[in-house]
Amino acid sequence: MFRVLIADDHAAFRSGLRAILGTQPDFECVAEVAEGRAAVAETIRLRPDLAILDVRMPKLDGLAAAAEIVASGLTGVRMLMLTTYDSDEYLHRALTTGVHGFVLKSLPPEELIAAIRATARGDAYVDPAVVRRLRPRIADALAPVEASVPKLPPGMARLTAREHEVFLLLAEGFTNPEIGVHLHIGDETVKTHVSRVLTKLRLRDRVHAVRYAYRHGIVQVGDELDI
Repeated sequence: MFRVLIADDHAAFRSGLRAILGTQPDFECVAEVAEGRAAVAETIRLRPDLAILDVRMPKLDGLAAAAEIVASGLTGVRMLMLTTYDSDEYLHRALTTGVHGFVLKSLPPEELIAAIRATARGDAYVDPAVVRRLRPRIADALAPVEASVPKLPPGMARLTAREHEVFLLLAEGFTNPEIGVHLHIGDETVKTHVSRVLTKLRLRDRVHAVRYAYRHGIVQVGDELDI
């Protein structure tokens, strides 16, 4: 059972998120707060497994709250940042602060639950929409591959044909539902394949999957897959 704290200044959003979590047998919402100072105090007091923090809150924003939680020395609490705004500044501050997940509020409920669960269990998670937007820049930041046909890294040989297809779609920034549509497979099957791909390639999350694909020349800038 994951104990979760929700910090968001919109009461309706807090209630909706709590209701969604209430449908999941492995989540327990231990507190709701509406501002950043309370988020820090209650996180330190209650020591939840996961603190879900809105970026924009009164008194102290979510990013500053996360920094104070880290500075307190509290261990064992993972943090997931929620925001309406797909901002490079927010993402950079979140990742450098030590936040474990970063998602947009526009994420569909089933994907939001998946993000919350992944972060709570110890994985790093970045919203697929953010990964897709940053894909060209991630590619540009990597050293160019040699002009000759690149040699695939050994890890790729461990992937099945289906896992290879899933990996290519991950590298393009597709969400789990989009992967399912493209490959005509169910959501649970997609989740299983994604988990196996990341495990076999020793990748932490989707961002690292994109970097891996470009670093090794598996995907090139300008490649597009249509669904």
